[in-house]
Amino acid sequence: MSAKRTERLLNLVIALLSTRRGFTKHELFEEIELYGEAATPEAREKLFDRDKAFLREQGIPVESASEEYEDNTVQRYRIRHDAYRLPGVQFTPEESAVLALAARMWDQASLGSAAARALRKLQARGVLPDDAGRIPLQPSIRTNDPYFDDIWRAATTRVPVTFSYRASGSDTVSVRRVQPWGMGSRFGHWYLVGYDLDRRAERIFRLSRMQAPVRLRPGSYTVPEDFDIDASLASLDDLFTVRPAEVELLPGTGTALRLQAQSVVPGTGGRDRLLLQVRDLDSLAADTAALGAAAVAVDPPEYVDAVRNALTGALEAQRRPLPEFTLAEQSAPARRPGYGAQDHLTRLLDLVPYVLANQGADMDETAAAFGVSKEQLAKDLDLLFVSGPRHYPNGLMDVSFDDDRIYIENADNLSEPVRFGMDEAAALIVGLDTLSALPGIGSSAAVAGAVGKLTEAAGEAGAVGTAVAARLDDTAGADVLVETQLAIAGARQLELRYLVPRRDEVTLRTVDPRRLFSVDNIWYVEAWCHRAEALRNFRVDRILGVRDTGPALTHAPETDASFPDSLFTPGPQDTLVTLVLDPASLWVAEAYDAERRAALPDGRTAVELRTADAAWIPSFMGRLGGGAAVAAPAELREAAQSWLQEAAGNYPAG
Repeated sequence: MSAKRTERLLNLVIALLSTRRGFTKHELFEEIELYGEAATPEAREKLFDRDKAFLREQGIPVESASEEYEDNTVQRYRIRHDAYRLPGVQFTPEESAVLALAARMWDQASLGSAAARALRKLQARGVLPDDAGRIPLQPSIRTNDPYFDDIWRAATTRVPVTFSYRASGSDTVSVRRVQPWGMGSRFGHWYLVGYDLDRRAERIFRLSRMQAPVRLRPGSYTVPEDFDIDASLASLDDLFTVRPAEVELLPGTGTALRLQAQSVVPGTGGRDRLLLQVRDLDSLAADTAALGAAAVAVDPPEYVDAVRNALTGALEAQRRPLPEFTLAEQSAPARRPGYGAQDHLTRLLDLVPYVLANQGADMDETAAAFGVSKEQLAKDLDLLFVSGPRHYPNGLMDVSFDDDRIYIENADNLSEPVRFGMDEAAALIVGLDTLSALPGIGSSAAVAGAVGKLTEAAGEAGAVGTAVAARLDDTAGADVLVETQLAIAGARQLELRYLVPRRDEVTLRTVDPRRLFSVDNIWYVEAWCHRAEALRNFRVDRILGVRDTGPALTHAPETDASFPDSLFTPGPQDTLVTLVLDPASLWVAEAYDAERRAALPDGRTAVELRTADAAWIPSFMGRLGGGAAVAAPAELREAAQSWLQEAAGNYPAG
């Protein structure tokens, strides 16, 4: 958003809050000088209409009312204070803790800034974010599926979309025109639920199967009153019913699949044939492709085809010529392009009540609280200083920050936090709803209490709970999650039977568990490992058994200790690996902490990763099924191609 547009919107909010009767459009055009920069009267009218729509989208209730004047009807606009301000609400310390935990779930996701804004607003309402440190649990919501941001925006603003889509078990791509009703995650994937305009029926689409950028279309629609995202996604249980599958493995390989087998019988060529009962053939196909030539999919046919397509697609991607590129240090792409407008305006509107509640606030601390540089904060304060009624200079705010201490006076109209916008309400309500479904957390009265109070305070925006649902994959290791939480709470030591896929073996580990956290929909337990004599992170879904062995010997982490931002610790002996990623696989850059990037002319992105052992890379290429290829080092590129060629040889054409 340009600084001028921010200033215009801010002045519009201030003006509409300053009147009980309301302003006509022409009065607003006189009051707000920046409207005069429109090229024509028609352009000025359209600009005002866009501004109204934008403010309403952010939860700012711009009202209009008709007034008869000299045989003419005019529209007057205003913002009522009681509708603008976030209602007063108090939370218990336990409710405050889970609210902060719900907000932190989005830290590395698209709604992270919205969650931070919502939490800042609630700080003035009794929320104590530091209390979250008392909870040795940190879930995170995964939002790196392709086109998440576009679908989110469409679903929450009621905008039709068009996209290309490949249905499960099909190579055919079709164009779909959909009215998004809601979205949610299930079985580790995000889904769009909406009305398919061509098929004239409700349909469910997995975001990872969308083949082209989502296009937002003109128009709007009404979602059925009885629509509930959880109820719609429950129908996926029928699609993911348990079904038989067969795979053959070389002896001594595929430990993870062997542990899932119902039985093992002799196969062909000296292999073992595993008889499995699985819910998700796509996941099984990815696991099988990652085993390369050591595994051969046998049945059902769609499973075999999926593995064949993954390996041949990966091989084709690996053989594809590389364009020239130069890697450069750069930050990750902005997650939600176009939402800077929302962030800037809401930051300004939040900044006033924050300072009023903390007169003399330190510049550095305030900048950190709002996630901006000190220089940007100074620009924001300068903008606040010059914003206000054009013809009533006494209505301007007094803003001072010359001594690195911020003071604001004469700002009664903006003294209270604005009601939640859709993003903000979703970040907290969906986060709390996600917490409620977690093993060991769902029975918490604090979660239920926070949800009720927050939904009431959010007003209309609270209805987002029926449109969005995030479910962490609590089916894998649910019992382990509960047992580990009990061990942490009771300071108990555990013996773990732990699968190490890279070595294809099961080991015994004695650990003192400290905290639980999730990354990319995968749960980890942070624990002191007595064998390694160091802190280690263990994947919960690879813990095959847990046994209590007595009191823990090490101390719990400090209450203010932050959860790890990354599972990877750089070292001097690391190998630098360059991958070329398709747009749908860009999540790899974030998940594996890409250090440098380069945009390629063919639409792909080259990223540089750091790894202590590159032996897993060819297997990873097989799992991605053509979404990525190794570019460097040269010997790893050659090794990946050979590995994929041997694996694809298990599935001859025809």
